Amino acid sequence: MFNSSRRGALRSAVGAMVLSLGVAFSGPAAQAETVLTAVPHSDLKILDPIWTTAYISRNHGYMVYDTLFALDAEGNVQPQMVDTVTTSDDGLTVTMTLRDGLTWHDGAAVTAADCVASINRWGSKDAMGQKMMSFVSSLEATDDKTITFKLNSPTGLVTLALAKPSSNVPFMMPERVANTPSSEQIADYTGSGPFVFREDLWEPGTKIVYEKFDDYMPRAEPASGLAGGKVAKVDRVEWLPIRDHQQAVNALKAGEIDYIEAVPHDLLPLVTDDPNLTIDDFNPSGNQFTFRFNVLHPPFDNPKMRQALLYAFNQEDFVQAVVGDPEYYQLCKALFGCGMPFESTAGMDGILESNFEKARELIAESGYDGEPILLMHSTDLAVLTNLAPVAKDLMEAVGLNVDMQSMDWQTLVARRSKQDAPADGGWNAFITSWTTGDLFNPVASAFLNSSCETALFGWPCDDKIEELRDAFARATSVEEQKQIVDQVQQAWYDYPTHIHLGQWTGRAAMQNNVSGVLPTGAATFWNISKD
Repeated sequence: MFNSSRRGALRSAVGAMVLSLGVAFSGPAAQAETVLTAVPHSDLKILDPIWTTAYISRNHGYMVYDTLFALDAEGNVQPQMVDTVTTSDDGLTVTMTLRDGLTWHDGAAVTAADCVASINRWGSKDAMGQKMMSFVSSLEATDDKTITFKLNSPTGLVTLALAKPSSNVPFMMPERVANTPSSEQIADYTGSGPFVFREDLWEPGTKIVYEKFDDYMPRAEPASGLAGGKVAKVDRVEWLPIRDHQQAVNALKAGEIDYIEAVPHDLLPLVTDDPNLTIDDFNPSGNQFTFRFNVLHPPFDNPKMRQALLYAFNQEDFVQAVVGDPEYYQLCKALFGCGMPFESTAGMDGILESNFEKARELIAESGYDGEPILLMHSTDLAVLTNLAPVAKDLMEAVGLNVDMQSMDWQTLVARRSKQDAPADGGWNAFITSWTTGDLFNPVASAFLNSSCETALFGWPCDDKIEELRDAFARATSVEEQKQIVDQVQQAWYDYPTHIHLGQWTGRAAMQNNVSGVLPTGAATFWNISKD
């Protein structure tokens, strides 16, 4: 605990930092601005939300970019940048027309050619985008405002994929930017969304600044989920990535900042007991902790070794280590989330129960010879910090040699993209968390994508899983899709791509004069007012 003198020093330090943020803008106009100061869940280092699935980069994307479609609060696909969409009688041509008044931050008009290039870049990287593009024979801008898809077979995946709510989100970028290969990071951050990224004011590790885009034209419909009118109700948003969570909460309680995206569960009582603060759950469907294998290198190139961890692990140890309070977690063996449309426990009998005997049996069958397993450990995100040590303990309990290497989350994000051997800067495993909106079906779930070199980091490669993902995309009824989900879970057991470690929810916290936070599943800042 902090004593009163140290708490006062911390408040003074944070207050000085917050006050210093206005130095670049002086005079009456600056004083009249409405500025929302927010502590994000992580520092922002990677500014390309297509190159990485990191949620901080996704949240940055929602500030700066816009999407063709979006999901409303009921999960329905709604047009966003699109005005009209039509599908031919044979289901093989989908035509979209952009709405009037779309403008890039540099003043240029948004064109269909920009959107085609953006779709192609996203579709080469994202799991759902790759599956959607497998149905596309051609994609072109037939005029400045018209996008035309020619399909090789009918599918309802086009608009659903373009409304994908989370990583990787199909954000639209100018053609010159979207022509950057998806294997490389962009260097131009021009968007058309409700806020402009002030690169000139960016101080990595200290401050990220966004200003209201005055020429943005919100849709006329009220905001609903990620759809409807994205109205910027503050002039400026400043992200302050304070790494000390206690310091951030103290600053919030002292009125020195306005908003914290993710309050650690053990600090929530400090917020809930304060009458000047409000908590909010902007992602009520929750999240899923996930252990990811790298199948390129021993020992996890052997499916039996991966199956061994299905038996060695149990979900309760992980959620207890991070969340602790059952109000905020549930044990959930459903691969695609509990409380979600495709919840199923098919193929899950006997696993995730720390059956060490069965785990050791599979390890012996795999021929494991004791080589070290490099487990990356994220240390700066409260919701991830305790997970890798739990995994290490359970892995060592069944005789595995674990080399747990600690690093901050952004370093882990950069390293996980490397295919090098673990001894040469690569990795064997790490643990992360997905929102359930990212994994609620076999096509959307990025870690299930088993398309080899085009799969997400970890690079699983399995024909059976891919055949079933194709079948799900072609299915015409929910009943047929649910049958396929059961088959997918069995195929996943035979060829594990990742392990789900429990479902949890978090809370944001804010001053009582901050309102309008939407249940979008991501930390978005349109519709938020500060009185």
